[in-house]
Amino acid sequence: MTLLLALLFIIGYVLITLEHPIKVNKTATALITGVACWVAYALLNTEIDLVGEQLKHHLADTAEILFFLMGAMTVVELIDVHDGFTLITDRIASRNMRTLLWIISILAFFMSALLDNLTTSIVMVSVVRKLIKNAEDRRIMAGMIIIAANAGGAWSPIGDVTTTMLWIGGHITSFHIIRSMLLPSLVSLLVPLALLTRLYKPSPENKPAREQAGISRPYVTPTARRERRTMLAIGLGGMVFVPIFKTVTHLPPYMGMMLVLGIIWVASEILHSEKDEAERKKFTAAYALSRIDTSSILFFLGILLAVGSLEATGILRSLAASLSQSVGNVDVIIFLIGAVSAVVDNVPIVAATMGMFDMQSYPVDAKLWTFLAYCGGTGGSLLVIGSAAGVAVMGMEKLAFGWYLRKISWLALIGYIAGALVYLAGFALLA
Repeated sequence: MTLLLALLFIIGYVLITLEHPIKVNKTATALITGVACWVAYALLNTEIDLVGEQLKHHLADTAEILFFLMGAMTVVELIDVHDGFTLITDRIASRNMRTLLWIISILAFFMSALLDNLTTSIVMVSVVRKLIKNAEDRRIMAGMIIIAANAGGAWSPIGDVTTTMLWIGGHITSFHIIRSMLLPSLVSLLVPLALLTRLYKPSPENKPAREQAGISRPYVTPTARRERRTMLAIGLGGMVFVPIFKTVTHLPPYMGMMLVLGIIWVASEILHSEKDEAERKKFTAAYALSRIDTSSILFFLGILLAVGSLEATGILRSLAASLSQSVGNVDVIIFLIGAVSAVVDNVPIVAATMGMFDMQSYPVDAKLWTFLAYCGGTGGSLLVIGSAAGVAVMGMEKLAFGWYLRKISWLALIGYIAGALVYLAGFALLA
């Protein structure tokens, strides 16, 4: 049984990584893999009631993550449809490439912590298109956005799916992850940013694309401007409120996110109550729900189901024991896991690692879980396909795998190592 489950998982995993060559969506593969693993476990186990109980347990944990992500995505879509993010991006006026590199990267770093790295990457690439016309300069900026967004997501409980999984799973607390990971994550961005600033020679002139085309900014009515401010304030304020809600009520984070979604939904209805149905439609939460990436949510469902079956059968615990024997140092194991997440999606990697190590040996906020949040979040920047943010930017800016490997990967690797060393050194000093 153990061999069959491991084989099913590996085959599914390989097919997910070969999504583009085989032209089969990774979500479909993940769902089939997740169900197949549990079917094999159920058919080969004589205690069917035990299997059912284990499935219910894992489904409850998985549902918390999925509802949280669905709520967060909908809140972001409601802000975006009201052009709320333009209140931030319209204030970027510099034409100097090096100055823009710093402004865009730092902004992406902190926005990622409030929103998530995928959404932030999409928003910031859209901004860069308005600011930079030269294609090579824009690609360099896009590469730094990937590094910045992934680094920003690593130190926030809501900034990256992997960190969110650890937070919702009770492995880390919001205050601890922010306090311990902010500096290492910032270092993992600032080191490559400083190197790129010194080494890169941008094109002589960069005018905003809008200015190049001779197009003026569209007029925004006072009412529309007020709506933007209201939705941005409620959305971002709500995101910040979610960790506070969990701390005060001790309820799961998805409850706080559902509350925020309900409040911003009501605000949207009130703001557009006097408009006719056709005009109001695109500002509704129902429309925002239709725009969220449902495919990604189902992908997480399939992956987490598959990983849950490996955990239920004890395969992951055996793997952890063998790794501890062969490698020995847990820090090295986690560091290597982060690097592997550049090749294989970081969601199943982190989910598998959570099942490999038990919370009796490694309690809440243990060094292992905190370091895993860093490595799982920033390790994906090593390759353009290593994170959801990277894949999204790759599609938007047509970044070639080889180009990213030559121009950005080495910078991301230096930042990844630097941030890890800062965290380990800080832990050793404070321990």
